[in-house]
Formats: sequence, C-alpha cells, structure tokens
Amino acid sequence: GYISFEEFVACMMNFALDPNTDLKEKRRFRKDPNSYLNSEGDEREDEEDEDEDEGEEQEDMPEDLTDLEPEEQQRRIKWRAFQKMTLGSALVLIFSDPTVDVLSEIGHRANISVFYVSFVLAPLASNATELVAAYNYAKKRTVKSMTTALSSLLGAGVMNNTFCLGIFLGLVYFQELAWQFSAETLAIVLVEVVIVIIISLNRTCFKMWHGTVILSLYPISLVFVYTLENHFDID
Repeated sequence: GYISFEEFVACMMNFALDPNTDLKEKRRFRKDPNSYLNSEGDEREDEEDEDEDEGEEQEDMPEDLTDLEPEEQQRRIKWRAFQKMTLGSALVLIFSDPTVDVLSEIGHRANISVFYVSFVLAPLASNATELVAAYNYAKKRTVKSMTTALSSLLGAGVMNNTFCLGIFLGLVYFQELAWQFSAETLAIVLVEVVIVIIISLNRTCFKMWHGTVILSLYPISLVFVYTLENHFDID
C-alpha cells in the first residue's frame, strides 16, 4: 500500500502535535489525520460560531415587564406603543403650525429664503426620532441591531417619498396652489437617482465612502436649487 504526501504530512503533524503522544507508552491516543487537513475549515466554522454568539443580543425589555409572561409582555408593550404614538400625533398637530410660523419668521428676519431655512432645520426636527433610534441601534454593532437601524431609516425615507409627498401634492391640487417648486422637485429627483445608482452597484457591502457621498448630497442639493433659481430662472 501507499499514502499520499498530504496524508504523510497529516500523520507527522498528528505525531508531533498530539500532547498524548509518548514513545514510552504502549497506548497511543490517536487522532484522525484527516482532521488536520480540514483544520482550516473547522477554524472557520468556529469563528463563524463565535461571531454568531457575539452577534446575539438580549432584547430590551422594561424592568417592570421582565417578570410577566411573554403574551402579557407583548400586550402591554403594544398598549404602551399605542399610547405614545397617540401622544406623539397630538403633539405634532399642536406644534406643527407654530413651527412653520417660526421657520418663516427666521427666514424673514435673516433675509434668507424660507425654503433654505426649512430645508436645513425642518428635517432635523421631523426626522430626529429616526436618527436617534438608528444611532442607538447602530452602537450595539450586531447584525440584528444594524438591520433594525437601516430598516428604520429606510422606512423614514419611504414615508417621506410616498405619504408626505402625496399629502403635499394633494394640497397643491385641491387648494389650487400655484406650482413654484420645479427647482426643488428636480433636486429631489437628482438625489433619488444618485441613491438608486449607488445601491444598484453595491448590493451587499457599503463602505465609509458610500456614506460620505450620500451625506454630501444634502448640501449639493441646496447648491443645485440655488443655481437653478438664480442662474437659470427656474422657479
């Protein structure tokens, strides 16, 4: 019979590395030589298992609900969520109109177009909850938390581009308002086209420079609107 070179190397590694090997003892504790050939795959599996263990996170649960049954926990969590959403909606209805007046007054006193003031300040107020929640989830550095953070930001983007846009277009149509938003609309379309291109080219891995490019679209859109309105006379 014969053995291959790989099997010979595996046998020598078994002899040299097995701590139970002793020439003076008649008993030998043998290990399958093929295990050394597959050691790299085993190490990868161990690393993946460790990553999965590290990626597991404990669900956040209020202290007063930890001793309750899972069904009761879910019921009370949903009730609290409903209460907070109702309170938040009421606060939005109460303060939205005064907030618009404040932004308009800031623009008039600073001699700046109201659009630029609202473009900078309004998103910080309206999307602050999504940003804070996404930041807190991202700090946990787990797959589940990162997925939740990105899902919340994606949901906010979808909401702004569907529901909020529909309300705005409905107001323009039913109130018969004059259309003076061509430059702003072109800026929004430009940003969305760039985002679609970035996502289409990178479906699995997003790096720091992707975030830098996406973040730079915010001031670029302002410059784009200013250029269209002041140099091309587009309203």
